[in-house]
Amino acid sequence: MTSTTAPNGGLDRITVDGANSTTSTNPDRSLGTQPPLPLADASALTTLKERIRHHYELASDYYYSLWGEHIHHGYFLEANDTKERAQIRLIELLLERSQLEKGSTVLDVGCGIGGTSRYLASHHECNVRGITISGKQVEMATRLTKDQSQDGEVCVDGESIKLGHGSARFIELDAETMGDFFAESGIFDCVWISEAMSHLPNKTLFFRNAFQMLCEGGKLVVADWFRAERLSEKQIGEDIKPIEDGMLLPPLCTPSEYAVFAQEAGLAVFSETFDISNEVSKTW
Repeated sequence: MTSTTAPNGGLDRITVDGANSTTSTNPDRSLGTQPPLPLADASALTTLKERIRHHYELASDYYYSLWGEHIHHGYFLEANDTKERAQIRLIELLLERSQLEKGSTVLDVGCGIGGTSRYLASHHECNVRGITISGKQVEMATRLTKDQSQDGEVCVDGESIKLGHGSARFIELDAETMGDFFAESGIFDCVWISEAMSHLPNKTLFFRNAFQMLCEGGKLVVADWFRAERLSEKQIGEDIKPIEDGMLLPPLCTPSEYAVFAQEAGLAVFSETFDISNEVSKTW
C-alpha cells in the first residue's frame, strides 16, 4: 500500500506526498491505534462540510470556465507551458513517482469534475471511481466524460463510462464515509487524492479507510497543501489562518503529521515526499 511522507513545507505550500507514496509490508493489514487529532464539535464540522458542498455546488461552473477540467494546480517546468499542459504534468508527476501500473483500479477522492479520472482512464487504462461531496460536480463530471467517450459507451456494470481501454464512474459521497460505502476490503489498486485531503476534518480516519480499501501492494497517491514545520503562533495566525478561512479548510497539517497518520494506518513509504511549491506557484 502506499501513502507519503512529508517534505519540508512552507507557508501556503502545495506539496506532493503520496505520489510520494508508501508501500505496506504489513501482511496482517492491522491498523494503527493513533487517535484522531482533536477536532471541533460535531456541529461545527457538519457546518464546514455543508459550506464546502454549497461552495462547489455554486462555483463549479465558474471553476470550469477558469481552470478547465482539472481543478488543481499546474506543475510548470518550461517557460512555454500552458496552464492545461502544466495541470497534466502534475498528474504525470504523480504517476511517475508512484509507478502506478496501467490498468489499475483507482478510487479518485475529491475528483472534482473528473479531469484526473478521465486522464487516468483514457491515458493509463485505469478503471476509476471518482467521488465528490458535490452532486453538481458528479453531474458535470458524468456529462464531460460522456462527451469524451466514443458514443458515451457504458461498461457492463451499467454505470461506468468507457474511455479507451479504461473507464470512469462518478459518485456523490462524503470522503469520510467511504469506508462504510465501500464495505469490501482490498478492492482498489490505488487511492488517489489530489488537493482534497486538506478539506477533511478527520485525516486519520481517511488514512485508515484508504488502507482498508487498498489491496496488498496498492498505493495511496497524495498531493496536498501543508503548513510548514515549526511555525510560531504569530506566523500561524497571520499567514496560515487566513488561508484556512478563505479556502474552507480545517487546521492545515504539517508534512510530518501526514507521515505519522500514514504509518499508523499501516502504510510504508514507497517514494519520499517532496516540495513542489516553486513549480506550482505560476498557477496563481
